[in-house]
Amino acid sequence: MQAFLYRWSMRRVLIAWVGVSDLLGPSKEAAGDVGPVAQALKVREFDRVVLLENFSKPEHQSMLPSYVAWLKARTKAEVVERPEDLTGPTDWGGIYKAALRACQAQERDSALTFHLSPGSPPMAAVWVLLGKTVFSAELIESSREQGVKTVTVPFDIAAEFLPDLLREPDERLRSQSTAESPSAPEFKDIIHRSKVMARLVQRARRVALRNVPVLIEGESGTGKELFAKAIHQASPRRDRPFKSVNCGAIPSALVESVLFGHEKGAFTGADRLRKGVFEEAHGGTLFLDELGELPLDAQVKLLRVLQESKVTRVGSTSDIDVDVRVVSATNRTVIQEVEAGRFREDLFYRLAVAVLKIPPLRERAGDLGLLIDELLKKENQDAEKAEPGYVYKKLSTGARNLLLAHPWPGNVRELQLTLRRAAIWSDAVTISTEDVRESLLAVPHAQRRDVLGRPLGGGLNLQDLLKEVARHYLGRALDEAAGNKTRAAELVGAPSYQTLSNWLKKYEVDA
Repeated sequence: MQAFLYRWSMRRVLIAWVGVSDLLGPSKEAAGDVGPVAQALKVREFDRVVLLENFSKPEHQSMLPSYVAWLKARTKAEVVERPEDLTGPTDWGGIYKAALRACQAQERDSALTFHLSPGSPPMAAVWVLLGKTVFSAELIESSREQGVKTVTVPFDIAAEFLPDLLREPDERLRSQSTAESPSAPEFKDIIHRSKVMARLVQRARRVALRNVPVLIEGESGTGKELFAKAIHQASPRRDRPFKSVNCGAIPSALVESVLFGHEKGAFTGADRLRKGVFEEAHGGTLFLDELGELPLDAQVKLLRVLQESKVTRVGSTSDIDVDVRVVSATNRTVIQEVEAGRFREDLFYRLAVAVLKIPPLRERAGDLGLLIDELLKKENQDAEKAEPGYVYKKLSTGARNLLLAHPWPGNVRELQLTLRRAAIWSDAVTISTEDVRESLLAVPHAQRRDVLGRPLGGGLNLQDLLKEVARHYLGRALDEAAGNKTRAAELVGAPSYQTLSNWLKKYEVDA
C-alpha cells in the first residue's frame, strides 16, 4: 500500500506510439472505439502523455493535428508530441533509440507507464524490454472488448544491447562460429562488450606489437592508463620497466629533473644524483599522462630526446643513451592545442604515430550494465579482504535503474567511486535507490577564461567563441537537468523543447 501511494504521489507519465487505430478514434467515438491511447486516458489518470509519432503515409500525417487536438480536449494531462524518423515499422534500432530518448526526457522520479497496444509489434517488444530492465515502468494494453489492463511479463533480460541483439543476429552468429583469435589476456581488465570498445582494443593489440609512440586521447576517467599498461604488457617490452608520470602534477621548476634526471648539486636541494623517468624506463615503456600540461620549454627538450634517443641530466653535459617507447595520454584534443599555440606541432607528430581515442562511457552502448556488475564484484572482493565477516552487497532494481540512467560525466572512474560509496553507505545487504542517490556527486565544471576579456586579434574567432559558450552552457544544463530537455530548456532560457533541440544540433552537443 505504501509503495502504491508513493507511486501515486510521483508525476504519472504515459508514453505510447500513436497507431492508426488512434487516428481513427475521433471518427469512431460514437461507436465507443476511441483507440488505445484515448481508452487508457478514459479510465486512468496521468499528468503527462507523451506521443511518439511516425507515419509515412500522407493521409495519416494529415490526421495527426486533429487527433492531437481531440485528445487534448479529452484529458487534463499535458500532451507532448515527439515526431520520430524511422526507416520502417520494424526499424528495431530506431524504435529503441526513440523510446529511450522519450523516457530519458522525463523527470527522474516520474512514474512511467508504457502502452503496448498502439504501433507495430517491434514497438511493443521494445517497451517490454525497457520496462523490464532499464526503467521501472508499468506495462499496459487495451482493447475494446477487455478494456485497459496491466501486463505482467515473467522474464527479465538486458535491454542495453538491444540494437545489436535484434538488428544483427546473423553477424553475431558468424562471429561465434569463426575461428577468431581469443582476446589478449593483457587487455582483460578493460571491461567491455560494445563494438566501439572492441574495435579500440583490437587496434591497441595491433599497435602494441610495434615499437612506435602511441597517443591516447579521452575524457578524464575513461581508463587511459589502463590502456597504456595493457599495451606495454602485450608488447615485446613486457619484461622491462613500465614507468608512469603525471605531467600535470610536476612543479614547472622540476619538470626537466623528473623527466631527464639531475646531477648532485645541480640546483638547491639536489643533494644526490637522480635518474629521470626516461633512464628508469630504459628498455621498457614510459607513460606520460596529461601530456598537454607540459610547458613549452620542456616540450622542446622532450622532442630532442625522442629524435636522438639521448637524455642529458640537469647539471651535466654528457648524453645518456635511452631506449624507451613513449605512450602518452591527454584529456584534451591535442591538435586543437597545437592550433591554439599551446603545444608544439613537431612534437605532436612525433608522439601521434598511433592515436587511440577512448570514447566516454555515454557512447559505449552495452557496456554500462556490464561495468556495474564487474566493478561491484571487485568492490565486494576488496572489502571482503579488508573487513572480516563482510557480506557481499547487491543492487536493488531501483538502484540499478538509477545507475543506468545517470550520464556519468566522470566516466568509469566516477562509476567505480560511486559504487564504492554506495557499498559503504548501505547498512543492508541490498544497496537501495536512496544509497545510490546519496552516493552520486555533482562534478564541477572546468573553469574557463572570461569570454569578455579575451584580446582581439591573435586568432580570435567570434563564431568559435560563441560555439564554445553555447556548448558549455547547454552541456551544463543537460547535466543539471539529468538529461531532461524540457527542464534544460528552462535553465538556458530556451522558449521551447524544440528550440533546445535545434540548439543542441547546431552546436553539436550530445544529448
